[in-house]
Amino acid sequence: MVSGVDLVVIGADGGPERGYGGSALAADGARLLADVLPGSCFDAGAAGCRVTLVEPGADANRMLTELRGAAQRRARWLVVCLLGQLVADPKGRRLALVTGGSTPDNAYRRGLAWDWVVSAMVHGDQEETLLLVDAVADRDTWAALERGGGEDGAGELLSYSRVPLWGRVSRYTAGRRGRTGVLPGGEGSFSWALARVLEHGVPGAPAAVGPLELQDAVVTQLGWGEMASGASAARLLVPPQGGRLLMRNRAAVRGALAGLSLSEELLALLWRENAPTDPPPA
Repeated sequence: MVSGVDLVVIGADGGPERGYGGSALAADGARLLADVLPGSCFDAGAAGCRVTLVEPGADANRMLTELRGAAQRRARWLVVCLLGQLVADPKGRRLALVTGGSTPDNAYRRGLAWDWVVSAMVHGDQEETLLLVDAVADRDTWAALERGGGEDGAGELLSYSRVPLWGRVSRYTAGRRGRTGVLPGGEGSFSWALARVLEHGVPGAPAAVGPLELQDAVVTQLGWGEMASGASAARLLVPPQGGRLLMRNRAAVRGALAGLSLSEELLALLWRENAPTDPPPA
């Protein structure tokens, strides 16, 4: 059976190590995206979306096994969500998502390597892919991202990705007093902002919108979150133009149904949820 969307959501909990507290809310954000995204897919809907929500305490091998399994299934789209804290290798050339039980001495070796994720997506059996990223990086990793380092630098993994990216990576400082900052999965994070936009929609936009058309609304929500939790250095990952993955704009649907009676609204909503849709033109 060919599904519309294979959705893999990984919110990695880095464990009790103080320096990896940036992943403390990643599991919450993962559950939020796993709940919101399927029903927001315009063509597939919840019924046409297979969801793999990886346990937050899973090790890197288990995470990669789940991802590869999804990538090998036939579908029109493969959407992968990574939430948590990133760590760079000692040379500042590669990235990994910190996993449970990590310490400063082994975090990169134990982590889910960025290269593994991208490779699994590139070699998957889907027509299109999208990697959503809601992550933070500590001082050294942030410096590696800022430094770039040419073709082999960690920053190049974000600037010249082999798969389309959408999200935000921000700097994390452990142990700040008074202000906790924005954590992946928490209020003000990319996953929080995206969920709010998908829930409320974008007034004036078409009924079906791509990630790039949602970007401005997501950035607005991120701004409100920073005002509440404190701003920190951040790098936005802007989705590319084009692509055939479309999301439902609930604001457009509400506007179209505003003049209907309650019973007519219910009928229209039921029709929208169950009616088949042709794929949009390439």
